[in-house]
Amino acid sequence: MRLELAGRVRLDRNELSGAFGDIGTDLPLIVGMVAACGLDPASSFIMFGLMQILTGIAYGIPMPVQPLKAMAVLMISQKLSGSVLYGAGLSIGAVMLALTLTNLLQWIVKVIPKSVVRGIQFGLGLNLAMLAMKNYMQADGTGGCLLAGLGFILTVVFIGNKKAPPAVFVVSLGVLYACLFSVDFSRLLGGLSVRLPVFHVPEQRDVVSGFLLLAIPQIALSISNSVIATKRTVDDLFPEKALTIRKIGWTYSLMNIVNPFFCGIPTCHGAGGIAGHYAFGGRTGGSVVIYGALFALIGVFFSGDFAEFMKFFPMPVLGVILLFEALSLMSFIRNIASSKKCFFVSLVVALISFALPYGYAAGLLIGLALDALVKKEKVLNHF
Repeated sequence: MRLELAGRVRLDRNELSGAFGDIGTDLPLIVGMVAACGLDPASSFIMFGLMQILTGIAYGIPMPVQPLKAMAVLMISQKLSGSVLYGAGLSIGAVMLALTLTNLLQWIVKVIPKSVVRGIQFGLGLNLAMLAMKNYMQADGTGGCLLAGLGFILTVVFIGNKKAPPAVFVVSLGVLYACLFSVDFSRLLGGLSVRLPVFHVPEQRDVVSGFLLLAIPQIALSISNSVIATKRTVDDLFPEKALTIRKIGWTYSLMNIVNPFFCGIPTCHGAGGIAGHYAFGGRTGGSVVIYGALFALIGVFFSGDFAEFMKFFPMPVLGVILLFEALSLMSFIRNIASSKKCFFVSLVVALISFALPYGYAAGLLIGLALDALVKKEKVLNHF
C-alpha cells in the first residue's frame, strides 16, 4: 500500500521503517522527564506528536522533532518542575525568533566552517553510539544482549532494502519480546482512556528561571546541532531542497512558543534524527508524520498507564536503532577526509564535543579558532 500527497508526504513501507529511525533518542528522554518531573503524559506525548506531523508536512522531508537534549538532561538529573521547563521553552523560542528576524542566525551559520560542522556531527554520533552500547543495548541482562544482537543482525541484513526495510523487523522483534516477557495486558487495558493536552500559561518568574537554568545551557547546542549540523545534513541528503536557515529558525521558534501553553516539552530539529530516519528508509515527510501519529495516539489513549505501553519498545531494541542513527551521522565526515587540515579540525572538534561538559559549545568555539590557525598554516607543520 502506498499513499502520496503532492510528493511531500509518502506513506509506504519505507516511510514506516524510517519512522522509527529516531525513537531511540526521543522516547527515553520524554519518558525520563515525565517520570522524574511529574509532567502530564498526555500533553507531553500529544504535543510532541503534533509537532512531528506539522513539521513533516511543512518540510516534505524526514525533518523530525526532538526534545531539547540539554534541557532534558538537566530536568531529569535535577528533577525540576514542569512550570520551569515550559518557561524555558518559551524563553528559548523567543530568543531563536529574535535571532531569525534579525538575520543573526543566518550570519552565525555562515561564519561556521564545514570542518567544524563535521566535527560536531561526528561528536554527536560518538555520544549517541556510546549511549546506545553502554546504556541501552546492555539493558535487561543476557536476554537484552541477545535481543540487541539479533536486532543488529537484522538491521545489517536489511538496511537499504526498499522491499524489506529493517526497522519494521527490528521494532516487530521488540514488540514480540515485550508481549512474551514484560507487558501486563490487563493493566494496559485498565489504563485505556481518552485524554487531551492541558492548557497552561507560563508565569514570568518561570520564564526567567527557565531561561537562566535551562535555556542558556541549551542555546549553544541548539545553534551547533539543531541549526548548523541540521542544515548541513539536509544539504548532504537532500541537496535539491535548498533548505534555508531562516525556515529552520522559524519552525524552531514557533514550536517552542506554542508548546508551553499546552504543557508540551521544548523541541528542536536535529541532525541525528534526520540521519536516523534516512538510514532506515525515510525519504519524505511521511516518516515523520507516521512517527508523530504514533506519539499522539499514545498520548490520547495510553497515557493513563504510559509506562506499561512503553514496554513495547525494549531498551535493547532502541539501542540498536540509536546505534545506526549514530553511525549514519558519523559517516558524513568522509566528505572532508581528503583534506588533511579540515579532517584534523573535525577530529579535534569531535573529541571535544564528545568528552567535555558543554562540549558542543566548547567544540564550536575552539574549532573556529583552530580553523583560523590552520588556514594560516600555523598548525599541522609537524604532521
